[in-house]
Amino acid sequence: MTLTIAELARALDARLWGDGTLVVRGAAEAGEAEEGQISLATNPKFAERLKPGGMAMLAEDMDPEALGLKAAILVGRPRLAMAGLTRTFDRGPELAPGIHPSAIIDPSAEIGEGAAIGPYVVIGARVSIGPNARISSHVSIGRDTVIGRDATLHPGARVAHEVIIGDRVILHPGSSVGADGFSFVTPEKSGVEEIRHTLGERHEIREQHWTRIHSLGWVELGDDVELGANATIDRGTIRATRIGRGTKIDNLVQVGHNCIVGEDCMLCGQVGVAGSARIGNRVVLGGQVGVSDNIFVGDDVIAGGSTKIFTNAPAGRVLLGSPAVKMETQVEAQKNIRRLPRLYAQVAELRETVKKLMEKRSDDGTAQESRTEDKG
Repeated sequence: MTLTIAELARALDARLWGDGTLVVRGAAEAGEAEEGQISLATNPKFAERLKPGGMAMLAEDMDPEALGLKAAILVGRPRLAMAGLTRTFDRGPELAPGIHPSAIIDPSAEIGEGAAIGPYVVIGARVSIGPNARISSHVSIGRDTVIGRDATLHPGARVAHEVIIGDRVILHPGSSVGADGFSFVTPEKSGVEEIRHTLGERHEIREQHWTRIHSLGWVELGDDVELGANATIDRGTIRATRIGRGTKIDNLVQVGHNCIVGEDCMLCGQVGVAGSARIGNRVVLGGQVGVSDNIFVGDDVIAGGSTKIFTNAPAGRVLLGSPAVKMETQVEAQKNIRRLPRLYAQVAELRETVKKLMEKRSDDGTAQESRTEDKG
């Protein structure tokens, strides 16, 4: 895509400075832009790298003339403007319109107008693909699945049977939607069940064999959901596992069977959500956060990286640590831990002082007794 910098400024709803006729063909980091590329330099430390005579995206309080630029786009919220800029120049997967001859599509499947189906795609019985969807190479889609309009499935994504995927959903390479849940039971009460009841005490250790509980439910992904590479969403046991509209899920995230994740949530890399957990709207879980099964995380909760949430979390709470506590409590606890060596040294010094005082007192007492005997 090519457009003038004036057209790009209008698309970003930003202010143009300088020559609006310059043609923009792409973007680059400050100091690395070639002809036709706009530099990203919304931070003054990056602006120092700009080459004179070029064009750049700057924060609105920066001076493009002082930087020797020919043209600039001045933005109020740089990262939001970057979202618009990258969207403008993102070409997405290279897919020819129509259906590639190597694709295997069941005759009962319905392919929407303008959809592109790449090489070696496999589409099962009664699948419905929405208009303008893009299905890249080596994607597999199971029977009775519905995929909305303008969805993008990148190479190697796996969608199982009876999955419902909304409009504009993005599945990155290797993501898996609709695998069976990790659900097993033993004929007798298992060791896990026992220690959950006794909180660690075991009365008897015996053999146990796992029997599979099959997953008869399905998965629903709302509109504008995005799944990162190798993220996995398991299907429900009887009902659906649901991911709400607008939720973004990073690489290597696992969402277990029967989970309900609300709208506009963000689950960062290596988050694990155990079965039947419920997560409210606008929840942010940092990298490697763990959520126990069958608990509820309220709306607008933010959990810092590596937090482990074992119990219900009230709405609006900011959490950190394992087990999760209020962030300010965890920060204070860490400060106290760092103070421990100094505290140990102070205690040792006090013990030595007390020891010396006790020895002096003992010596004084002995001397007093000696004087009393002399008088006698």
